[in-house]
Amino acid sequence: MAAAARRARPGGPRAGFGRAAEEQGPAVPQGLLRAARRSGQLNLAGRGLGQVPQHVWRINLDTPEEAHQNLSFGAADRWWEQTDLTKLILASNKLQLLSEDVKLLPALTVLDVHDNQLTSLPSALGQLENLQKLDVSHNKLKSIPEELMQLSHLKSLLLQHNELSHLPDGFGQLVNLEELDLSNNHLTDIPTSFALLINLVRLNLACNQLRNLPADISAMKSLRQLDCTKNYLETVPSELASMASLEQLYLRKNKLRSLPELPSCKLLKELHAGENQIEILNAENLKHLNSLSVLELRDNKIKSVPDEITLLQKLERLDLANNDISRLPYTLGNLPQMKFLALEGNPLRTIRRDLLQKGTQELLKYLRSKIQDDGPSPNEEPPVTAMTLPSESRINMHAITSLKLLEYSEKQAAVIPDEMFNAVRSNPVATVNFSKNQLTAIPARIVELKDSVCDVNFGFNKISSISLELCMLHKLTHLDIRNNFLTSLPEEMEALTTLQVINLSFNRFKAFPSVLYRILALETVLLSNNQVGAIDPLQLKKMEKLGTLDLQNNDLLQVPPELGNCENLRTLLWKAIPSVLPEQPFWQRGQLQCWSI
Repeated sequence: MAAAARRARPGGPRAGFGRAAEEQGPAVPQGLLRAARRSGQLNLAGRGLGQVPQHVWRINLDTPEEAHQNLSFGAADRWWEQTDLTKLILASNKLQLLSEDVKLLPALTVLDVHDNQLTSLPSALGQLENLQKLDVSHNKLKSIPEELMQLSHLKSLLLQHNELSHLPDGFGQLVNLEELDLSNNHLTDIPTSFALLINLVRLNLACNQLRNLPADISAMKSLRQLDCTKNYLETVPSELASMASLEQLYLRKNKLRSLPELPSCKLLKELHAGENQIEILNAENLKHLNSLSVLELRDNKIKSVPDEITLLQKLERLDLANNDISRLPYTLGNLPQMKFLALEGNPLRTIRRDLLQKGTQELLKYLRSKIQDDGPSPNEEPPVTAMTLPSESRINMHAITSLKLLEYSEKQAAVIPDEMFNAVRSNPVATVNFSKNQLTAIPARIVELKDSVCDVNFGFNKISSISLELCMLHKLTHLDIRNNFLTSLPEEMEALTTLQVINLSFNRFKAFPSVLYRILALETVLLSNNQVGAIDPLQLKKMEKLGTLDLQNNDLLQVPPELGNCENLRTLLWKAIPSVLPEQPFWQRGQLQCWSI
């Protein structure tokens, strides 16, 4: 306090540097303030603050304490070279209000005051024109000031777990918003101006009192995740079907009687609609959802599952527990990616209860074994009729027409018979499985499937090069060529612009295939058990969607530190000499999970 008094004394030697302010609340350690002036970041979370000390708001205005104590400055003590505060964390305190003096920190880009006791926000927040993230979740806010709508650079606004019953009509002014969490409030409607939030990627409306969604919500063309869990929705606007970017849709714990039809949601990967009142599952609900990997419909009143469920070739999790289903289509057992199937709590007549307890794989195996009860077994020749072509009598037409699957695997064949391709004719095939044969080359006729095929498996063959025909499969998303003799990939593969997953494990690559750096849709690259000696982290950084990279058992000696800059890379599998692995904090900074196997 003596130092504060000296600063406040009129005509003092440093009076021109700024006036001293009256301190309020617990003092903030001077060491923290000094560090904040250097870094531009101040973390005061969990300090029991009832109010923010005035010198925090004035950190970039008042002369710092050390200016009065030391006239011999080293490089680290040059207080006049301070950085404006850009990040202020006041979370988990006992704050009941924020001062209007928050406007004295105009450089703030992040303000976090979650987990306090705020009942209102200062209108001065609207003057923080550089603010990009505002977290005021877990407070007692009853309203949002109109001035908040002036934050045109705001990208993330977290308002969950408050007491909001309405939102300002001008919400659409936050045009750069990418993340908005309004869950666990008391909202009964949302403003129509939400339609203007065209950059919004994630919207969480869970645990409110919404009875409907405005049709204008469909204008959010960037929206990938929409969570409407635990509201009072009885229907979903049909316009939702046009949201082409949507990847995750949560409709659990509402009052829906049917699933929405989503014909344009080609990218939808997860649909959660459990604990509703859905009675009918129509083919129209399913047939367009080609990317769906999770379908959760537990605790409804569904009585039957349509055969079209087998069109969901990428489905990994299907939860139908606690419905009124008495019979399943046996072809469900042929879904190639299925890892979890929940059926308990249904009056199933054809599946014993003890079988349900043996797990998903045993259940799928049983369903496959029963397919012959509904039609010809895949290993049996269908009956020859006057309308049956001779070539079709040896081919599983059921798989082609119903499952969109062309399969000729585990035959130890050196070539794929022409009759396989002839049988396809006008039937669009989505999946091709020619694995576990003796193929030395990609069949040239694969190009005939270019307008429909998205998943191709040539694993466990003797292929030494990739043909140009394969590079013409412009809808390809998954390619499996593991356990072959490949040493390189052709540059023409760059044309596979939709390719998301490629498995090149157990081949003979000595370098990371350069063409992969230019396939920007790739999310997973599996390249284990080769002889790769180097990777280019700068090129990898350009692969913005890459989340998983498997480089186990190669000739790589160390993890390049630059991989920490690959912000989207979440899983890196690596076999390395422990002494050359970077220290753990490096991986924490990049939020990357790295395993040395």
